[in-house]
Amino acid sequence: MSTEGSGLRFELTRDAEEFALRAEAFLAARIERNVIATVLINLRSGHPVGGHDPLFAYGIDARGELGAAVLRTPPWPLLVTEMDESDADALLDVWLDADTSPPGVNGLAASSHAIAARWAARTGGRTRLKMGQAMHVLDQVTDPPRPAKGKLSDADPADRALLAGWTRAFIEEVRIPGADRAEEIVAAQLLRGRLFVWFDERPVSLVATSPTVADVTRISTVYTPPELRRSGYASSAVAAVSRRALEAGAQRCALFTDLANPTSNKIYADVGYRRIADWEEHAFEDR
Repeated sequence: MSTEGSGLRFELTRDAEEFALRAEAFLAARIERNVIATVLINLRSGHPVGGHDPLFAYGIDARGELGAAVLRTPPWPLLVTEMDESDADALLDVWLDADTSPPGVNGLAASSHAIAARWAARTGGRTRLKMGQAMHVLDQVTDPPRPAKGKLSDADPADRALLAGWTRAFIEEVRIPGADRAEEIVAAQLLRGRLFVWFDERPVSLVATSPTVADVTRISTVYTPPELRRSGYASSAVAAVSRRALEAGAQRCALFTDLANPTSNKIYADVGYRRIADWEEHAFEDR
């Protein structure tokens, strides 16, 4: 990240359609922008994963072209694309007038760190690294070294209560907002055909995907109950969902792992995922 700066000028909007008109092609241009792109799709389609009361910003360079995009759907933190370190101040100049108390920032490590540092300098508050993640990409599936018993199936709406419980447990385990909306999230995923289970005489593991953007399908949820882990279910399920996405026309699949969890990083590498970028979520705290 350059310290020289690209001189972006940021504009705000609360209109998802206006933001899409300005930023959709920009977000589709790089896989690292996929999270914001899929949140935007969810917002425009009324999917509960998108959140409520969104605020958007886009950074415009001297040629009038987009150089950065930002959004927040409370209670989530800011989601940011890559931006120059010195552009963090230009963003906060306009953002904090409209959203005075954001809980944090999430994005590529350098951008997220820069915004957190500038927020602390401006407000006198403290920041805390809440989670470090790695973004992984796959374009060809490798069979798991230890294939699990069973097979992948589309999730059955009859199992909605079980799937909502697993989704709630996943959200709580990864320490993100939304546990109280697990049933709503699962209902929407079932409706859109984005929820899968590994079936070994009964459902034993869950995988959910985000909408495909620019030929990229992102795996957004992977959960196996603790008592069923270490049987290879998650690895086989992720491999099967990834293969299905590629066969359906996606060019690449993506997912995120918690850097503090070496097990998940290894099992996804075993089926063909390679690490391409680091992400950080920083929490903002009062003095």
